Amino acid sequence: MRIDFNEIDSVTFPGMDNGTGMMSARMYNDDSYRIVPTAIHPGGSIGTHTQNSGDDMNYVISGTGKAFCDGVEETLRPGVMHICPKGSEHSIINTGEEDLVMLTIVVKK
Repeated sequence: MRIDFNEIDSVTFPGMDNGTGMMSARMYNDDSYRIVPTAIHPGGSIGTHTQNSGDDMNYVISGTGKAFCDGVEETLRPGVMHICPKGSEHSIINTGEEDLVMLTIVVKK
């Protein structure tokens, strides 16, 4: 399978899951996978939500942030992957002055 994210329109939206600020993403979604190159812009966050569709894996490409999964705080920086297991609650916050750029993969179970 080949996915060309250059052919998928980027969508920018405010306050995902009641978070703050702005986020941009290109999303591939089918019955098995959700794959999303994402940028949480400075001052932005993804609000706390329950991960229902599958394990949510977020690989940080650039920027800095914090993730909270079931109350545990994790520092995000390039080369770090935050994994939120299915059924857990999590949120992600951009703590830096540049975009927090991640590749998010959800394997649906």
